[in-house]
Amino acid sequence: MKKQIALFTLVTVAMLATPSLRAEDTATNTPAAATETKPAKQKNADATPFKGKVKAVDTAGSTITVGENKITVTADTKISKDGKKAKLSEIAVGDAVHGSYKKDAKGNLNALSLREGGKGGNGTTKKKAAKE
Repeated sequence: MKKQIALFTLVTVAMLATPSLRAEDTATNTPAAATETKPAKQKNADATPFKGKVKAVDTAGSTITVGENKITVTADTKISKDGKKAKLSEIAVGDAVHGSYKKDAKGNLNALSLREGGKGGNGTTKKKAAKE
């Protein structure tokens, strides 16, 4: 009986230790591509979301004013309207927009994304279509 209990204990300990060893092995054998995606997420971790109605659009200066924030639209800003790629000139005063920006060393707010319409919009396109 004592031998059976000792054997059972030994087998149980071996079974409990095996999954933890496997977890350590997979952590050390992580492909390089998987670890490279983490910095990309951290890069936008300090992004600040915004939403509101557009008060002003300056296409020459590449800025948009939403609420009290004057946000600079850069070449890297992803702009979309109704779920499709768009240009700053397609955004109009009074449009409901949302997105995110990142503050630079000079204190400028640089837009990372700017979206108008679609899921975040006011849905007026669908209502007009239904009335016709």
